[in-house]
Amino acid sequence: MIQSMTGYGKAVATFKDKKINVEVKSLNSKQLDLQTRISPLYREKEMEIRQMIQAAVIRGKVDFSLWIEKDTIVDATPINGALVENYYRQMSDIAEKTGIPMSADPLYTLLRMPDVLTKTEQEVLCDEEWAVARQAVSEAIDHLVEFRIQEGAALQKKFTEKIDNIEQLLISIEPYEKSRVEKIRQRIVDGLQQIPGVEYDKNRLEQELIYYIEKLDISEEKQRLTNHLKYFRETMAEEAGQGKKLGFIAQEMGREINTTGSKSNQAEMQNIVVQMKDELEQIKEQVLNAL
Repeated sequence: MIQSMTGYGKAVATFKDKKINVEVKSLNSKQLDLQTRISPLYREKEMEIRQMIQAAVIRGKVDFSLWIEKDTIVDATPINGALVENYYRQMSDIAEKTGIPMSADPLYTLLRMPDVLTKTEQEVLCDEEWAVARQAVSEAIDHLVEFRIQEGAALQKKFTEKIDNIEQLLISIEPYEKSRVEKIRQRIVDGLQQIPGVEYDKNRLEQELIYYIEKLDISEEKQRLTNHLKYFRETMAEEAGQGKKLGFIAQEMGREINTTGSKSNQAEMQNIVVQMKDELEQIKEQVLNAL
């Protein structure tokens, strides 16, 4: 089944006072183009995260984000009480020895002293927290893949509709193809008869007509185009990741349609060819989104 390269997935998990947010978006691209924005605490796991995404996404322009939201009360910077007491004793001793009076609001001064409000502990990622975060990453990727499958189903429906239209248009050419042989013959004969005093060999005329009609014959083009349409259907039914192949098949379909158009010397046939080109162009536009 076809998957689209367009998708979106999000997951949220909690660990103690933290809310872990994971978001992944993808658009179409010829190769895998992965951009990540990861909270500093989880940077050490970036390679593992990339491997998880690459295994599931395969191809596309992917934007991955992982960030943390914390309880602002719990996350408030603690005051270093021991250091405040130390500063206060030093200030009191200096005031007593020098006779300089203490300020009316010593706490205000103390809180502005070096390192009183500085966090000194280093946050470390533990296994339990990473297990929770990793599960969130996995869920977000799963949601992205589900989204791409849904979009892929819509693409497949669109492709099937366009392939059906081209097949019907190809069938509609047949009546004009059969009648044009006699029209070509009659037009040439009428032209010769309008030239005074011209005599022609009917056998030679028939030979020339056969040669001329063979050059305009589109049987091979029709057969090849039919085969390409069948192959396109079969490829859509295969596992995901056939977008490039579908693009190549569409190019081959275009060659056969163009050749049919160049051999079509009737307005009705050329109009049908134009309609086939329009249907194929819509396939080419959408196949760029197929994984």
